[in-house]
Amino acid sequence: MDEETTVYDELGVPRVVNAAGTKTRIGGSLIRPEAVEAMSRAAESFVRLSDLQVRAGELVSEVTGAEAGYVGSGAAACMTLAAAAAIAGDDLGAMSRLPDTEGVPSEIVMPRTHRNGYDHAFRAAGATIVDVGNNDNYLGTGSNGTEPWELAEAITEETAAVGYMEKAFSAPSLETVVDVAHDHDVLVIVDAAAEVPPRENLSAFVEAGADMVVFSGGKAIRGPQTTGILAGKREYVRSAALQHLDMHVAESVWDPPSELFDKESLAGVPRQGIGRTLKVGKEELVGLIAALEAFVEEDQAALDAEWERRLDVVADELADCEGLSLRREPGGKLMVAPELRVEVHADAAGVDAVELVGSLRKEDPRIFVGSDELQDDLFAVNPMCLDDEEAAYVAERIRSYL
Repeated sequence: MDEETTVYDELGVPRVVNAAGTKTRIGGSLIRPEAVEAMSRAAESFVRLSDLQVRAGELVSEVTGAEAGYVGSGAAACMTLAAAAAIAGDDLGAMSRLPDTEGVPSEIVMPRTHRNGYDHAFRAAGATIVDVGNNDNYLGTGSNGTEPWELAEAITEETAAVGYMEKAFSAPSLETVVDVAHDHDVLVIVDAAAEVPPRENLSAFVEAGADMVVFSGGKAIRGPQTTGILAGKREYVRSAALQHLDMHVAESVWDPPSELFDKESLAGVPRQGIGRTLKVGKEELVGLIAALEAFVEEDQAALDAEWERRLDVVADELADCEGLSLRREPGGKLMVAPELRVEVHADAAGVDAVELVGSLRKEDPRIFVGSDELQDDLFAVNPMCLDDEEAAYVAERIRSYL
C-alpha cells in the first residue's frame, strides 16, 4: 500500500484504513474535494452566519421538499434542536429555561424498538422519552412490537412529539405513526441520520408527513463530519434557529433575516439558547452546501458498481482461506452499501473473530472492519470508505492472521 506521509503520521497518530463504513469514531467519511476547496475559500473572509444559514436552508428545502431547512453541528445536534423546537415552540421564556421543562409539555413518545443510544440527544433538550410496545416480535410469535393504539394511548397533554428512528426494519410504518400523531395534534421527528443513499430518501420522509427530519451532513453526503441537516415545517425550523444562533446582539440594530424568523413577531431578542453549544462555523456551512449539491448530482449506479468491485477484490483474496465463510449482503437495508460478511471458524482458522478484529485494530495503520456481530463470530468489510489499494491491503492483512 502507498506509504505516502499523512498529517497523522506527522502528528505521531496512527491513521486508519476504514473498512467499517461511515463510523464517527474513526472519522466518518472523507469530505468531498469540492467541499474541502469551498471550506478553504470560506476561511478567507467573514459572513453573517444567519445569512449563510438562509442559503443552506434554501438548498435543504429544495432537495428535501420541506418547507425549511437548517444546519447544526451533526445529526445528533439537529435531534436536540428538533426536540427543543418541539418543546419550546415560539415561547422565548421556555427557550431560555431549557432543559428545565417544568410547566411545558416535554414528553417524546417512541416505539420501544426505536430506542437507541442516540435518543440521548432528545433528552439533552429536556425531553422525557416515553417508550411504548414491547420486543415480542423477536420471539417469533408473529406479534408486532408496537401497535398504533399503544402510541395513541401514550399521547397525553404532556406530549411534545413522537420520535421515529428510520431503518429498514422500523415498525409501525412512518405513515401509520404520522397518522396517529397528527390525529392527536402532535408532531413527528424522524432520525434518518444514515438513511442516504438512496438520494430519494432526502424527500421520502417529508413526503410521508414527518414534521422534522434529521440527516447527517457527513456520512454518504460527505460534507464536514461536524454538520447535520434539519428539514421540516417552517415553524419548527424557526424555533431551532432562535435557539441556535448567537443572540448576544444589540436589539436596536438587530436585523435578522426574515427568511428565518420575523423580528416583529417576537417580544424581544431571545437569550442564548440550548442550541448555542451546537454552533456551526462558516467553513462547515459552506462545505455542507458544496457537498450536498454534489451528492444530489452523483451517479449512484456508478458508485454502487465501484463498491461491488472493491468487495470483489476482498472476496477473491479470502475465498480459499480455511476457516472463513463469506457471504455478500446487498446494500439498501441496514447499510447503504453492500458488505462482505465474514464468519470465522476458530478451530480451522486458528483465531477467532474477536482476536482477528482486535489484532487488525492494533496495527499501524489501524484497520477497522465492521464489528457489530462479533458475538456470532462474524465481521464485515464495508467498501464505502476504501480505495482500490486499501481494499487489497485489508484482504492481505486479514489473510495474514489465518
